Amino acid sequence: MLGVEPAGLARKLGASAYEGLLLAALLLLVGFALLPIVTPTNAIAVSALRSPGVDQPAPYLMSRPARVASGALLFGVCGAYCIGLWSGGRRTLPMKTWRLALRGTGGAPVPAQTVMLRYFACWTGPALAIAGYLALAPSGRGRWALALLAVNYAWALVDRDRQYLQDRIAGTRLFVLPPER
Repeated sequence: MLGVEPAGLARKLGASAYEGLLLAALLLLVGFALLPIVTPTNAIAVSALRSPGVDQPAPYLMSRPARVASGALLFGVCGAYCIGLWSGGRRTLPMKTWRLALRGTGGAPVPAQTVMLRYFACWTGPALAIAGYLALAPSGRGRWALALLAVNYAWALVDRDRQYLQDRIAGTRLFVLPPER
């Protein structure tokens, strides 16, 4: 494809770490913007948070609907970022910095449907970690489920083309672009 080579594992891991920092900053900003919406503002709600016999307010925990809505919004914002910047040949800042391009197996820019599949496939490791924690927590071994977070990236160590799991599932590849002149 246009004289470009598939990206190596070190380059992909570096770009992934950089991408993680940017996504964390984006999600922190969105979470901060959500605070006025999910925090009780009237005096009755705040006074209900006080522990009996204690002058200090109890720590506020969001209600279940607020937690679900916040999680769904954060998932959606993360998805919009990834899908919007991975599809149609567009690239994120880390991809530009590391000179990476996401392409289909034929070398063409990836359509939004394929990018959406790739985004959902990125959640394989976290979903396995949650399932593993739920299975292992009753026996006191829930911390071992944390290792399952790395499934998507550890997959590249055993994949014949050194691809991440999400790229294998979606039929995409990361390529190194030549330096710009």
